Amino acid sequence: MRLIACLTTFALAAASLCGQARQERSAASGLEPAFRNLLQTQPAWIGYTVPAVAGRNQTCDWAQGVRAPGPVRLEPPEQVQILFRVAQKQVEKIRAFSADCELDTGGLPLYWLKDARPAESVALLSSFAAGEERLSGEAVTAIAQHADPSADQALDRFAAASQPERLREKAIFWLGASRGRHGFEEVRRIVHQDAGERIRERAIFALSVSREPESVPELIRLAREDPSARVRGQALFWLAQKAGKQAQQAITDAIANDPDTEVKKRAVFALHQMPRDEGVPLLIQVARTNRNPAVRKQAMFWLGQSNDPRAVSFFEEILK
Repeated sequence: MRLIACLTTFALAAASLCGQARQERSAASGLEPAFRNLLQTQPAWIGYTVPAVAGRNQTCDWAQGVRAPGPVRLEPPEQVQILFRVAQKQVEKIRAFSADCELDTGGLPLYWLKDARPAESVALLSSFAAGEERLSGEAVTAIAQHADPSADQALDRFAAASQPERLREKAIFWLGASRGRHGFEEVRRIVHQDAGERIRERAIFALSVSREPESVPELIRLAREDPSARVRGQALFWLAQKAGKQAQQAITDAIANDPDTEVKKRAVFALHQMPRDEGVPLLIQVARTNRNPAVRKQAMFWLGQSNDPRAVSFFEEILK
């Protein structure tokens, strides 16, 4: 396989290719006109690097899950490669990879644009975000990797209520996943103010992947106080993925005190999602003591799915 055979390392702005030399062009006079001038009928790749958002590890995964060989980077690269596959004077694919990923174009030409400005890159990618669905998602993902305020502004625009729902969902996810404090604040605002429950659910997921320390307390607040039972249940589900004492307390409080039985049942499922040593004893306690028969039944169902010896012992006890 060409990718495995290629042993050269691509480092930061220097592209390493297997069997195909890159052809450099300048983007100093403007990225978009330089890019448009390279659109051609025959298949090719166009690429450049920009500073990468802090703390994100863009993958080097290729087809079939194969990874390029090389050292394991303990610190993420400071640059990200933005790549476009073009043919018939149209963009077919958009990809974002770490700047230390090796490139194999499969024999196609690679046109490399030097001096690309981050804000101009965001503007170019934004022109694809409102278009065809597949390219739209790829463009938003690439924008989210930029270490530039223009990326925050673009994602904020795409997350606005006036945008199509599919575009909003993608932007909201990346605001939570990669845009730090700014992204957290914007996602929290959407959770509080948006009228649509589906979008609010997507924003809760974005909170769950945020690295901001306030994300867990915010999920707990939603699980306890949000007026929508559906939203409370979704917050409980993602709290279970976080685990920890704070999350555990919020989930058990919902089982005991939430007025909606469906939310209680979602909280029981959340216990099932927790690590076994935390979740199974709590499920047994709910099955023993909760006054709501629907909740006890739900706890026993998930205990039966756990295949845990403690659950088996509990069933043996109650059957006797």
